[in-house]
Amino acid sequence: LAAHYVYFENSSSNPYLIRRIEELNKTANGNVEAKVVCFYRRRDISSTLIVLADKHAREMEEEMENPEMVDLPEKQKHQLRHRELFLSRQLESLPATHIRGKCSVTLLNETESLKSYLEREDFFFYSLVYDPQQKTLLADKGEIRVGNRYQADITDLLKEGEDDGRDQSKLETKVWEAFNPLVDKQIDQFLVVARSVGTFARALDCSSSVRQPSLHMSAAAASRDITLFHAMDTLHKNVYDISKAISALVPQGGPVLCRDEMEEWSASEANLFEEALEKYGKDFTDIQQDFLPWKSLTSIIEYYYMWKTTDRYVQQKRLKAAEAESKLKQVYIPNYNKPNPNQINVNNVKPGVVNGTGVQAQNTGAGRACESCYTTQSYQWYSWGPPNMQCRLCASCWTYWKKYGGLKMPTRLDGERPGPNRNNLSPHGVPVRNSGSPKFAMKTRQAFYLHTTKLTRIARRLCRDILRPWHAARHPYLPINSAAIKAECTARLPEASENPLLLKQVVRKPLEAVLRKPY
Repeated sequence: LAAHYVYFENSSSNPYLIRRIEELNKTANGNVEAKVVCFYRRRDISSTLIVLADKHAREMEEEMENPEMVDLPEKQKHQLRHRELFLSRQLESLPATHIRGKCSVTLLNETESLKSYLEREDFFFYSLVYDPQQKTLLADKGEIRVGNRYQADITDLLKEGEDDGRDQSKLETKVWEAFNPLVDKQIDQFLVVARSVGTFARALDCSSSVRQPSLHMSAAAASRDITLFHAMDTLHKNVYDISKAISALVPQGGPVLCRDEMEEWSASEANLFEEALEKYGKDFTDIQQDFLPWKSLTSIIEYYYMWKTTDRYVQQKRLKAAEAESKLKQVYIPNYNKPNPNQINVNNVKPGVVNGTGVQAQNTGAGRACESCYTTQSYQWYSWGPPNMQCRLCASCWTYWKKYGGLKMPTRLDGERPGPNRNNLSPHGVPVRNSGSPKFAMKTRQAFYLHTTKLTRIARRLCRDILRPWHAARHPYLPINSAAIKAECTARLPEASENPLLLKQVVRKPLEAVLRKPY
């Protein structure tokens, strides 16, 4: 499982975490933990950073000759956002028993169709790096430079006999003449002389004598490629005249000393480089900033490729291979089939209660459609969203939610598009036609019946001067001192019983008089 991308479950109701396994370790109590690299979804980062991510995506679209994102339907654009992840440098350890399956994560490739990410199951992409501590988004430095922006402009093929018209001497610089007057034996002898001069130059140099205290080490350093390149350049500049070339190797001031990056670096700098390489890998910019700021980026890269040819690199590679051999390479994860707490058991729904009286109410979830695909038929339902909203998802959309962290269709909870008007659904889930313009329909809470006592109804009339119902109706958030009204009502009740309240009789018009007659 090492270097694989997997789903981790840390909550029964939240989407899976997406992580890359770096290594598997066995703890002291026998459990297996996975050291993982964290990936974040769009829902995990702030809205400010989402704006930056969308701006970066638009810039990439403008640079592409065929901006496919513009031509995608809204539904596919919505689902494509669920496939976008943000890489982080954060590492954490998670129990291997929380693994729920494998997935694939790749760096966004401009040459691939955006639809290809939607067509493949459990497939994600990333292009930005998220820093959870600093709360920043940066472009990934490991960007693969493919696409139209990085292609060379190829000129048209010349016809037979057609002149190029370009000055070849300005386009290239010759550093070696293959058909020179010297034979291979003469060239080899000259290279031996050059290495001897290099060894003598190191004997004269104080800093070199400290680094290579023995003649054997000085001769080995003088035999490196930098000395041979200098010798062949000198031979070419002197038109392959060996006597002139030897004189150039030992000018007026003494023998020429040629040293490469491997020889220039001190032992402490080499140790710092190996420590940085262990932490950052081949991220040479971070290595320079945090470990070797006095070295140029060119110097660090050149040293890296020379360091790979040394015995030190071979030893470290063998040591890492031995460590990897001793570590866990795979772990058996049984199928997770425990019931989810969010499952809705349709056959065992608790009866509703009306105002605490124990009267059974209608099952409010019986006719609800899926919040994502709006179906009313599913072999299993799952509760989703805020409890007061009483939303639910079908089995297919629940799996989509857990894997991709969103719904197949935008909903009002996403702030993108209101879902279907649930007031237009009959108890059996059949849409009911409703005239008038469509309006945003919020899902109602569980219905209840407010059954007031006789004393409360009497108090409304006896204490109208204290209650002021018209004023209370216009200011619904102002509290009403119900205890004071109850006490006043109890005091006025004996007197009011002698003078019963006169109710105004209201004559209701017949229904035919209310309805407007058609013209």
